[in-house]
Amino acid sequence: MAESSGPRGPVKVVARYADGRVLKGTTLNFSPTRPTFFLHAEGASTNSEPVTVRTCDLKAIFFVRDLAGNAEYNDVKEFVGRPAGRKVVVTFKDGERLVGASLTYDAAREGFFLFPADPRSNNERIYVVMSAVVTVDRM
Repeated sequence: MAESSGPRGPVKVVARYADGRVLKGTTLNFSPTRPTFFLHAEGASTNSEPVTVRTCDLKAIFFVRDLAGNAEYNDVKEFVGRPAGRKVVVTFKDGERLVGASLTYDAAREGFFLFPADPRSNNERIYVVMSAVVTVDRM
């Protein structure tokens, strides 16, 4: 399966499924306009086939700095400065809440990008899948 390389090469992602499963790895071809993308699972051999991920099965895709993360760090839920975009609080069906800013939020779309309020977050940006969301509230 050939993948087209993005301008930055592979990006680290954590795909969180609506059913609670988590898949970590890298991708070259995620696009919010396509229903699937390929994920090379963390720890898989370099010549193994990538996993095809259906975006509609996900809660969110976290574009991260480090796949290991820091389980003991809790993201700050307030903005330090003035963010680009609309400040929002996203509440998922599983009760998780994310605070961030979005330039692309539209309730009619299948998803949108959210930039965390905490500049020290391991998450660089998050693609939120609307089917997994209960509410998106302005701050």
